[in-house]
Amino acid sequence: MPTIAVVGAGPGMGLAIARTFGAEGFDVALIARTAERLDGLAGLLAADGVIAKGFPADVLDRDSLTRALTDAAEHFGAIDVLEYSPGGPEPTFLNPTEATPEDVDLQMRYLVYGAMTATAAVLPAMRAAGTGTLLFTTGAGSVDPVPMLGDINAAGAALRNWAINLHKELEPEGIQAAHVAIGVWIGDHGPEGAPTATADQISPVYWDLHTHRDQAERIFTV
Repeated sequence: MPTIAVVGAGPGMGLAIARTFGAEGFDVALIARTAERLDGLAGLLAADGVIAKGFPADVLDRDSLTRALTDAAEHFGAIDVLEYSPGGPEPTFLNPTEATPEDVDLQMRYLVYGAMTATAAVLPAMRAAGTGTLLFTTGAGSVDPVPMLGDINAAGAALRNWAINLHKELEPEGIQAAHVAIGVWIGDHGPEGAPTATADQISPVYWDLHTHRDQAERIFTV
């Protein structure tokens, strides 16, 4: 069975992406900070007939992230798809002039450095196999920034740039790398007037990027 590793697995997008790939015959390696959360998600997937196992790691701890992905590859045989969408710290709503280098660096550690670490853990095997998929998620502020997310959008734009450039490098090798920018509030209780969508409505985008391998980016809006 092919396997997808979902880094930043949670009950929203992570679970929806796992279900989408699980329905297509994938096993699922779930990576998040707490074993309790991972066990719960694995149980939900098992109820859907999807084989899943959790591997605890903190994306800010690069050694633990590398170890979790290595353990997942050993357990399942290989990681065929990596999806990276970690939950970062609570938004601080900082305008660009308010954000400090330390504020931006924290977001870079979550979004960019974690993505680079995860990629480094799975890419050698993908290169050896001549195939694989790497998917990275940000908010749409990485494309069209909004002032109150000055720190997050700066890091998101950096990840977007890196992911699209990665696509250009790896496409000749048969490896797909792509970026997903989500331009809606996910779920209920969003700001008044904000566009919304469910995680289940968004997750098919990831399968499309896995199967349509010439595309480096999709921006989800409604």
